[in-house]
Amino acid sequence: MTTVSTPPTPSATRPGTGPETPTLADRVTGCLLGAAVGDALGGPVEGYSPDQIVERHGGRVTGIVGPWNEDWRTARPIAPYHKGDGHVTDDTLMTHALVRVYGTVRDHLDAYAVAEHLVPDLMSTPRWIPELEAEALPLQRIFLAEKWIVARLHYGHVDPREAGTGNIVNCGAAMYMAPVGLVNAAHPEAAYAEALDVAGAHQSSYGREAAGVFAAAVAAACLPGATPASVVEACLALAKDGTRAAIEAVCEVAACHGDAESALRGLREAVAPFDTVGPHYRTPSLGARRPSRLHAIEELPIALGMLLIGGGDVRRTVLGSVNYGRDCDSIATMSGAIAGALGGEAAVPAEWTERVAEASRLDLRAPARVLTEVAYEVFARDTERRRAHESAFARLTGRR
Repeated sequence: MTTVSTPPTPSATRPGTGPETPTLADRVTGCLLGAAVGDALGGPVEGYSPDQIVERHGGRVTGIVGPWNEDWRTARPIAPYHKGDGHVTDDTLMTHALVRVYGTVRDHLDAYAVAEHLVPDLMSTPRWIPELEAEALPLQRIFLAEKWIVARLHYGHVDPREAGTGNIVNCGAAMYMAPVGLVNAAHPEAAYAEALDVAGAHQSSYGREAAGVFAAAVAAACLPGATPASVVEACLALAKDGTRAAIEAVCEVAACHGDAESALRGLREAVAPFDTVGPHYRTPSLGARRPSRLHAIEELPIALGMLLIGGGDVRRTVLGSVNYGRDCDSIATMSGAIAGALGGEAAVPAEWTERVAEASRLDLRAPARVLTEVAYEVFARDTERRRAHESAFARLTGRR
């Protein structure tokens, strides 16, 4: 297993260590808050390059900013979404939807849970959509790669375990897999396996693989004493094919930098050979988003790289991700989730949390309370199942 070094954490105590080690509830809350603020900060600059971001904002983004275009209702390619001013995007909407599924099932999920619970949630229950500034079905906000699961499972009646085959390969499934990591807190292997099962209804190939590895990263961040480097090590122990190679390449560059500004070009160059989208984010190459064992989504490796550079600090990690540009709302969602799980609720800047919650008209802490309860219940069930297996195996083998 490759050993990953990391720049020293700026604070005196590394995330997850010391007398103030976060509890499970702290980590769940920090993770979901970190994901939401990362999503909201990255939304208004999504799709642009670092240079374009500097030109538009007169420097790097340092907090919540307004829409890229003042006429966002009609400006292409953004219309009709109000991206900016603290509004979360589909990353958070899908994350919260998956939390609701856990709240209903109260146990581990699989691809069938997507068909039986997530799809009906997306297509039947109107909810407040911040970017539309209106109540609507979540189905009316999510993009085609996510509408795919509705078309395949509700209308096509495809086997949920195979429904992701044929969809474009992107970060669509990975972006909302943090809850899987939290329900399997401190058990990266279990999070990886469950996320692969769940994501099979949505994605295939390296998109599905990224979902598993991101869930594992969140679970690894919940381990007492976890650090950014230990999270990356856990990811490398599980990641396969191009995803593993991309994480290695990006994190090797990240380990040489103590700030995101100096690393922006190097990180992009490191991930470029694995990224099928190509240099121009809004005009993908002909080979973009097709299944491959050699390639990887861009978002997860970059998120892990920013986690290393930021030393696990939520503010530095999220802002580095945002200023990277391209699909930076999803990058910041992932990096913010992992950093938030490492440091807990107190690690997420309160001014961001409050503004995003108010602007998005969402209770950002309610999903964390539900998921914390579910995590305890699932652990109790897992313990009972394990003890039943141990008892049966002892009788089977004649052991006492």
